[in-house]
Amino acid sequence: MTIAYDDFARVDIRVGRITRAEPFPEARKPALKLWVDFGPDLGEKRSSAQITRHYTPEALVGRQVLAVVNFPPRQIGKVLSEVLVLGLPDAEGQVVLIRPDQDVPLGGKLF
Repeated sequence: MTIAYDDFARVDIRVGRITRAEPFPEARKPALKLWVDFGPDLGEKRSSAQITRHYTPEALVGRQVLAVVNFPPRQIGKVLSEVLVLGLPDAEGQVVLIRPDQDVPLGGKLF
C-alpha cells in the first residue's frame, strides 16, 4: 500500500526520555508501565509496553525512546496509555525499542 507524504506527516513521532518504569502485573500479557518526558511543550506522558523480554524497569530509566504522541489515549487495564512507544520485533517477535543513537533534545519531532 502506498500513502501520501501528508498521511505520514500527520503521525506525530517525538523523542522522549523514560523517567519511571514499573511492572504491570495486571496486564493480560507481560508489560511495563512507562512514564516518558517529552520536554516542556508536551510534558510527561504514560504508556504501557510489552517489552519485558529485553528490558527491566531499572534499565529503562534515562533511556530515550521514540513514540507516537497524537493517538487518542487508550485504557489498558488500570493504565491510561497516552502515547505509543515504538519498537521493532527481534527474530523471536519480541519488541526492541527504537531510539536515537545520540542524545537529542526532548520533544524533537521525527521527520
